[in-house]
Amino acid sequence: MTLPSLLQQSIAFLEPYEFSPTVLLVCLGAAVLYQRGWRRAGGGRGQALMFWIGLVAMYAVLQTQFEYYAQHSFFMHRLQHLVLHHVAPFLIAVSAPAAILGAGLPTIVHRHVVTPMRRNRLLRFLYAAIQEPLVSGAIFVGLIYFWLIPSVHFYAMLNVPLYNTMNWGVAIEGLLFWWMIFNMRAPGNTDMRHYGYRLMVLFLVMLPQIALGAYIALSDHDLFGIYAACGRILPITPLMDQAIGGLLTWVPAAMMSVVGGLVLVYRWNTQSRGAETPLPPTLRCAR
Repeated sequence: MTLPSLLQQSIAFLEPYEFSPTVLLVCLGAAVLYQRGWRRAGGGRGQALMFWIGLVAMYAVLQTQFEYYAQHSFFMHRLQHLVLHHVAPFLIAVSAPAAILGAGLPTIVHRHVVTPMRRNRLLRFLYAAIQEPLVSGAIFVGLIYFWLIPSVHFYAMLNVPLYNTMNWGVAIEGLLFWWMIFNMRAPGNTDMRHYGYRLMVLFLVMLPQIALGAYIALSDHDLFGIYAACGRILPITPLMDQAIGGLLTWVPAAMMSVVGGLVLVYRWNTQSRGAETPLPPTLRCAR
């Protein structure tokens, strides 16, 4: 294969399989706000790198030819959701982008949108409810189980609105869950903010993912026949496709809890030694 043809194929792979203006606008909007906030407030380079990797990864699995493979291979679908639900939200949340994104918002948006939302009692109550660690963890795991019910998965892969709901749902819930894990200023009781409580939640969400992944990987029959109906794109057997998809649900997804736990332990240890440095005033959201 010549270099020009390889380059041409690489460019073709980056083209959207099914263009979504919503995905483009959301990712582009987040990128513009972050860049604008970065210029105004500054921040750590490591923070910025994690944010950009997370945002680009989320866009890549939804708006390139990767989406085609995800619709025609079970394990590629699980890889897509691993990025949408675990890896990309983890990177974005651990980068603590709220202050920078807030600094990127126009003053009029802060005054007429953000401030009224913060003062709305119903919104504050709902946010506090879904950010309660055990509730957030239950929703996080529940979505994985729900979309992998064979009958639900079958219809989701055939119905475009339902398919989009599935992808948006796991991405948004992933962001909410990992934000809850790393945000020590979440609303609620002081005990709910404790590092140990979040470590317990990370352990609890790991167990059902291991169980589900093992069940799928070790199953001796095809659980997701929709991929045979749509036509599998990769030259592997249905059981091999399913086994790899189960392993992705079993090992990497569960390991994200371990990585998240290590980050929390590091921060907890840093805080307990009195080495935690508060954010400079320029990184605090405008009020």
